[in-house]
Amino acid sequence: MSETYKKIVGLQKFMNSKILGQEDLVDKLIITMLADGNALVEGAPGLAKTKAIKTLSSLIKADYNRIQFTPDLLPSDITGSEIYIAAEGKFEFRKGPIFANLVLADEINRAPAKVQSALLEAMAERQVSVGGKKYPLPKLFMVMATQNPIEHEGTYNLPEAQLDRFLMYIKINHPDAATEKKILKLVRGEISGEDEKMPAEVDIDDIMKARFEALKVHMSEKIEEYLVQLIMATRIPEKYNAALKGYVTYGASPRATIALDRCAKVHAWLKGKDFVSPEDIHKVIYDVLRHRIILSFEAQAEGVTTDDVISSLLKLVPLP
Repeated sequence: MSETYKKIVGLQKFMNSKILGQEDLVDKLIITMLADGNALVEGAPGLAKTKAIKTLSSLIKADYNRIQFTPDLLPSDITGSEIYIAAEGKFEFRKGPIFANLVLADEINRAPAKVQSALLEAMAERQVSVGGKKYPLPKLFMVMATQNPIEHEGTYNLPEAQLDRFLMYIKINHPDAATEKKILKLVRGEISGEDEKMPAEVDIDDIMKARFEALKVHMSEKIEEYLVQLIMATRIPEKYNAALKGYVTYGASPRATIALDRCAKVHAWLKGKDFVSPEDIHKVIYDVLRHRIILSFEAQAEGVTTDDVISSLLKLVPLP
């Protein structure tokens, strides 16, 4: 294995030792970063969402900004704006918090649509347009947006077009009792100054090299066909089960195919493999598809979730 691989796996293990009970969140954040995407994370308050991305940014020496979304936020509060400099008699663009390597968009559904859409161009085009000019974002750029599933008053649901811009939609839960005890010991140790250092330094160049290596992972024609058939099954589920037709209004877009391909390759690379297996696809498919399948009112009335639909399709679509 390459030195880059060893560094990234070391980073992954170190983060898991610092953010206990959220291994899936840590792993999926790293996959999102290496696949050059953005993540939407849903979980109750206090589940280390902020700590995860803040720790990641500090370990790779990346610029990090946090944006707290509120109903009175303006698009310019995110992108920045042109300021008139009286002494020079001209306007100067002052960059907003979106100009960072890693950006935490905290409680993104608290802000109205026009503010949410300010992120859209940045996430999709990796640039910001202000005053007729375009300003490129850093080469390493990732947004981690969060949603609180408990409170719904004063929130604005993200439109499907923006949801589709997120590579992954990650859901996290509370840790178990044993992990909770470990968290107590970890926090007590941090307070007393007992803090271990990461085994090897990782910088932005290492992330770029890791991206290149991960996307070179081989995917056979049979696995590729299996991946495509899973996506097609979200669009024509009646081919496999007539009952599913009434549950799905719209299936996953071609962007989902690309996302599943990238995430499966990165997952395989992180496991030390040079090829993609069905297991790699299964490990990331829920996070890639759960926000890209639109359910019918019938499904919602019966309590059927997108995860339920994905589970059904994984059983019905034959393995290669």
